[in-house]
Amino acid sequence: MIDTHCHLNIMVNKQPEDLLTADHFDEIALIISRAQSAGIKKMICVGTSIPESRNCVAIAQRHSVVHATIGIHPCDITQPVDLLMNELEAVLVQYRSHIVAIGEIGLDYYHQPFDAELQKQMFVAQLELAKKYDLPVVIHIREAGEDALAILENYKHSLRGVIHCFSLDKAAAGKIIDWGWYIGIDGPVTYPKNSVLRELVATVPLEGILLETDAPFLPPQGLRGKPNCPSNLGTIAAEIARARGVAAVDIIQQTTRNAITLFRLNFFA
Repeated sequence: MIDTHCHLNIMVNKQPEDLLTADHFDEIALIISRAQSAGIKKMICVGTSIPESRNCVAIAQRHSVVHATIGIHPCDITQPVDLLMNELEAVLVQYRSHIVAIGEIGLDYYHQPFDAELQKQMFVAQLELAKKYDLPVVIHIREAGEDALAILENYKHSLRGVIHCFSLDKAAAGKIIDWGWYIGIDGPVTYPKNSVLRELVATVPLEGILLETDAPFLPPQGLRGKPNCPSNLGTIAAEIARARGVAAVDIIQQTTRNAITLFRLNFFA
């Protein structure tokens, strides 16, 4: 399996935006080892700010099974867009061999207060950066589906990407998969009240699905209240398999192929 979206960098006891220390790297090594024992072949550590993007790269430098993304989450726009973009591109140029995507980027109208126009400006700037360097994008959308999809329509043929922790409707899923993009499925597919998501994953083409944990967030149902881990990815695969009435190995094989395709991974490295 490939966990296409986790945050190993914030699974340790540190303050947000602090850079990782030697002790943190020791903790992360244990998390990675447990994930490998659970059948996780690769993990993509997803950045959300400049410091946390640097942390993701630092983990990828130390572990060949980890790849990094870099990006500014819509809730982490703490400086003018041009300054953030200059710094983000500098990180990309310096560490290009360890970076497989631009993300987590997008729109979030859930967390208050928010500046929709600023988020859109940052979103488009990062989409343009991904286009410039021919990288896929990892998209965050929360209560902003209409605006986010309107922007992404302009990039549906020039970029490739995944809508992380998919929570839009079936029509949106169909549109995104028709573009040749992907939807990321996480722990919420296991939640008893989330029958809508289970119905969606039962019917959309499996060629359009990626497995994610979003660790340490969104643990599967049996672990709610505890930090999530990449080692829990198999629970998500099993739930999708139940919804589709197939064997879990079928889900694992196809979603692994999907991840290799999107992020251009060397699965055997």
